[in-house]
Amino acid sequence: MSIALDADQPVPDSAAASDAPAEKRPSKRPDPMVGAHPAGRRSPKDLLQASKAYQDESRGRSWFHVAETFAVFAVVMAGIVLAPWWWAKLPLSIIEGLVVVRLFILYHDYMHLAILRNSTLAKVIFYAFGTYVLTPPSVWRATHNYHHANTAKIVGSHVGSYLMVTTDMWKTMSPSDKRMYKLLRHPLNILLAYFTVFGIGMNVSPLLRNPKKHYDAVFSLGLHAALLATLTYFFGWQMALYTTVLPFAIAMMAGAYLFYAQHDFPEMHVQPRETWEFTRAALESSSFMKLGPVMNWFTGNIGYHHVHHLNSGIPFYRLPEAMAGIAELQQPLGTTTLTPRDILRNFEVKLWDPATGKMVGYPD
Repeated sequence: MSIALDADQPVPDSAAASDAPAEKRPSKRPDPMVGAHPAGRRSPKDLLQASKAYQDESRGRSWFHVAETFAVFAVVMAGIVLAPWWWAKLPLSIIEGLVVVRLFILYHDYMHLAILRNSTLAKVIFYAFGTYVLTPPSVWRATHNYHHANTAKIVGSHVGSYLMVTTDMWKTMSPSDKRMYKLLRHPLNILLAYFTVFGIGMNVSPLLRNPKKHYDAVFSLGLHAALLATLTYFFGWQMALYTTVLPFAIAMMAGAYLFYAQHDFPEMHVQPRETWEFTRAALESSSFMKLGPVMNWFTGNIGYHHVHHLNSGIPFYRLPEAMAGIAELQQPLGTTTLTPRDILRNFEVKLWDPATGKMVGYPD
């Protein structure tokens, strides 16, 4: 059960048989397609041009956020190690998991070339971090670049994202394919993302498919196993639990849900692949998650996801500024939160219905 399938993996037969041939593998920074866009919205070319004003990075600011976040991580980790009671370790472990989410967004931005481009030191730091958090750089780069170039396309939606099918495709799927689809989109898959999405999806599956290309998954799995074994042997299972297992479980569950909510929400629009257009997919198939300042810090502003999909080269700390400065971004098609009500709403929609132009649940 995984969302992180490789960009060169074949499209499942059930999907390919229900739509046009599979998409060509895109370049890392594809040119936007010219297609229909709503009246009153600037043309794709003009909208992308407007977003470029926010791409400029402050190198000092980027390094400050890297140093700041790793410092917080180190302080929290030290607190877990030194705290004598479990009830003190537990909340610190939860905080560590949230700090890992922020560190992951810094890694994510570096891989997008949004921050610290061409920095050898940054490459060492973030490649090591990606290996540490079970997100090998080769796998992340292949799947995430594909995802950005093909947001909300039905064919190939399984690459780097949660598989999405139409109501017509659902009718033709085999019972086993339907069961797998339900498992992939089940909250339990997100709850156990440490093992499913990241352990299997980001490491084991890519390694089995293409060992030569994804050899760094060996280092990621090996490092993780060695870390857990070392902590358990020398310091006991509780140290391994509070410094690694629980924070990773929290961080990966949070990351898996954030990604789900960013591209699976009731109001989203999925374009026909024949008229698919990049900027419209960014604005109408990516949500805006409204969070407070504390959670925006922990999540590195990734809730401004429609802005990020319009231009992935905008540093995370400039996403709010870009939303405030570009009129088309100020009324997102889908706005969500982390309230139980919104989480439930997002999990209720499972299929795209072209006839009604809406996301719907499973047929009775």
